[in-house]
Amino acid sequence: MTDATTTATTTTASTTTTTAGGGPGRGTGMAQRQALRTRRDRVRRWAWGIPMWILALVFLLPFAWMISTSLKPDLEAFRIPMQWIPDQPRWENYTEVLFGESSILIPFGNSVFVAALRVLGELTTATLAGYAFAKLRFPGRGKVFIAYLATSLIPAQLLLVPRFVYFEKLSLYDTLWALILPGMFTVLGTFLMRQYFISQPDEFAEAARLDGANEFQIFVRIYLPNAMSMISALAILTFVWSWNDYETPLVFLSTPENYTLPMGLTSFTDENGAMAAGLSMAASVISIIPILLVFLIFQRRFVRAMTESALK
Repeated sequence: MTDATTTATTTTASTTTTTAGGGPGRGTGMAQRQALRTRRDRVRRWAWGIPMWILALVFLLPFAWMISTSLKPDLEAFRIPMQWIPDQPRWENYTEVLFGESSILIPFGNSVFVAALRVLGELTTATLAGYAFAKLRFPGRGKVFIAYLATSLIPAQLLLVPRFVYFEKLSLYDTLWALILPGMFTVLGTFLMRQYFISQPDEFAEAARLDGANEFQIFVRIYLPNAMSMISALAILTFVWSWNDYETPLVFLSTPENYTLPMGLTSFTDENGAMAAGLSMAASVISIIPILLVFLIFQRRFVRAMTESALK
């Protein structure tokens, strides 16, 4: 009698546990669905990842060719079929580019000077103007901003001749300031900072005013620290534009001592006046190093700024 009672109790408990837990079949089904979902996610990642890797390799091929050519004599630069890894790398190309007759050290220094001041000036004017258009109330604010945006519709090439005449009268022609001053004021920088400041709550400023803060203190202590990601993105864009600018130095500079790096890259020619491929590619490899360093330093803030602007 006791054994029968124990068996019945055990059977009842097992039945209750199975019913409460959904049964072993239900647990197995959930595990199978989870495994199937994981497998699908893995296939989806591979389906997107493989084309992206192929596309990345396609984009990296020109850089690989540039590095390979920078280590070759000029006669081997365009040989077909191409030899990606030279048998005897010509490191003398880099020595010639850095310390030879047509050294890029002076143009490199000029580019650093121009880019640094343009970035500093652009960040100063863009943040101040963007904050004013976004948070300050003054008559005609919207109309002034629309008029300022409309100036971006004028092609930059149309302004080269007026700027040339203007800078010549101011004795700024053939100086680095002819490159720096126009780059300190851009419509895009002001627009980006205005859009960012508009997305920030006005309650911050109202609370600060109640505590006795003026507008400059509100800007510097509250809104500016929150805008560091967008400021970093703007700094990267401005630096890259300034570093790669070839048209403006071509028009406003005539003395080789004032050349920036894009102009200095054109000085490497052979005895026939043709481009010296090995030297030119060696100089190009050196020229992209600062851009890579700037991006690596600020890449997290740059990605964060682009993500925030997309979400807002």
